Amino acid sequence: MKVVPVPCLNDNFAYLIWPEGQKMAAVVDPSEAEPVRRALADHGLSLGAILNTHHHWDHVGGNEALLKDTPTLRVFGHVTDAGRIFGQTEQLEHGQEFELLGMTFRTLHIPGHTTGAVAYVVEDAVFTGDTLFAGGCGRLFEGTPKMMHTSLNVHLSALPDATRVYFGHEYTLSNLKFAAHVEPENADVRAKTERVAKLLADGQHSTPSSIGEERLTNPFMRCDAAGVRAHVAGKVPAGAPAHAVLGAIRAEKDAF
Repeated sequence: MKVVPVPCLNDNFAYLIWPEGQKMAAVVDPSEAEPVRRALADHGLSLGAILNTHHHWDHVGGNEALLKDTPTLRVFGHVTDAGRIFGQTEQLEHGQEFELLGMTFRTLHIPGHTTGAVAYVVEDAVFTGDTLFAGGCGRLFEGTPKMMHTSLNVHLSALPDATRVYFGHEYTLSNLKFAAHVEPENADVRAKTERVAKLLADGQHSTPSSIGEERLTNPFMRCDAAGVRAHVAGKVPAGAPAHAVLGAIRAEKDAF
């Protein structure tokens, strides 16, 4: 399987996915059509499907134009996003598997950023939209801290450590700065910050991360770590559930 990040807008990522040796691809979260068209042409591909992780305009904004190019495209999203994703033809449930372009995808319903957010798991990769970022998570626009905690620390955390994480925005350095603020003694955060800074300085992207890296560096997946608990002492009672810790650090990140 080939995966190619497609930068869109200011800091969004769409992704082309296709089987090795094939000439048809799916696109994840095309926020605008023209960069996707260019990437398809660059790789000699045609488009067969759109996979939307959630309904926000900066993830579905290219749907209409791409459907004008190819009206037969299948458009995937969560069942609760029907009517909110332009052109949606496929209504997905948590755990649902489907075949597409010779690849098997599994759907994870991961609410928090929005109530209809989904991740797509295929082979050794997961596409997480704005729920899980490298070093962070999305704002809680529609969901609750408990929803987000379950999405990150039950559903996504159940994936193998080596799973590649393809996320929706190039927020990684900013997220790691906050992670270092929460856990200043975390050597894994410092090391990843150095690696990402070099990648970006060299004109590369920080995507993908991995589930294993996120367990070590992402404070929203470390809500029971001693350093994170210490950071929220005074804001969250000792022994409070982990989702209360997540809510506290998410509120702090909103103003960071």
